[in-house]
Amino acid sequence: MMKFSIIIPTLNEADGIQSCLSALQPLRGDAEIIVADGGSDDNTPILAAALADKVVHSPRGRARQMNAGANQATGDMLIFLHADTYLPPDALLLIGRHINPAMQWGRFDIHLSGKPAMLKVIAFMMNLRSRLTGIATGDQAIFVAQPLFSAIGQYQDIALMEDIALSKTLNTFSRPICLKAQVTSSGRRWEHHGVWKTIVLMWSLRLRYFLGADPDTLAELYARRKSTD
Repeated sequence: MMKFSIIIPTLNEADGIQSCLSALQPLRGDAEIIVADGGSDDNTPILAAALADKVVHSPRGRARQMNAGANQATGDMLIFLHADTYLPPDALLLIGRHINPAMQWGRFDIHLSGKPAMLKVIAFMMNLRSRLTGIATGDQAIFVAQPLFSAIGQYQDIALMEDIALSKTLNTFSRPICLKAQVTSSGRRWEHHGVWKTIVLMWSLRLRYFLGADPDTLAELYARRKSTD
């Protein structure tokens, strides 16, 4: 039987962390839940403690936090899950059914929750792009066998685009398993900052990254753009 470790990076997620972790409770027989907190100044770690197997404290930064969680994991398969994303009920069964010696990593299709109709189009394009390029985003709940994750040196310690960097490295071993089952992720980022503004921002950041821009510079630009909305 495969054992899973679900690793959730958090930073000031007090409003939603209990809902996220409550949804994972039925999986705890086959999976351990690890919350990797990056120094929240709200009650996130306290609220998480009652619903997680481990709460790991780490320097801030999603890549650093997920690596810290992975270092405490005992599972054969690691699932990296954002705090505003929900796995399908049969997620573990689906991963176990599709993982094989030649393909040791993958991601789910995504559904974005929220009012704007454009979110359906965005999710469709994210799923299609991922299938064509082999690049997965963190919102799609990336999963990877623990030995492979360790062998590639874990997530790169960069401030942004860590999911793209990981995907590019894993693609040297195999294409991802692209599960059609959907995770449900919050569309709050698009709703709060504006759908079209967010699309333009994210595509511009990705393009700059592919052209060689420093991830620290991109992270500063991302933070600055968010603060002005």
